[in-house]
Amino acid sequence: VVFDRIRENRKKDLKKSLAEIINSSVNETLSRTILTAFTVILVLLSLFFLGGPVIHDFAFALLVGVVIGTYSSIFIASPIVLAFENIQISKGKRKK
Repeated sequence: VVFDRIRENRKKDLKKSLAEIINSSVNETLSRTILTAFTVILVLLSLFFLGGPVIHDFAFALLVGVVIGTYSSIFIASPIVLAFENIQISKGKRKK
């Protein structure tokens, strides 16, 4: 979702730097990401505590995955895009 928003915002505003576009895109999708993750975590916690022994391990694995996935989509994925873009720009300057 964040990458789609970055792509949309890059097309809309060509004057902003990539860092500003990424920042605004993350801010636009932050509430949606957190609310979705919170809802899924509530369901998984209910499965974890109210489910049987077979569901217990499965719900725990899903819970860990949702927490790590949410964290990475907010705090890791977007800075990696910026780093890759900076690497490509620096390689392009070296070739010329």
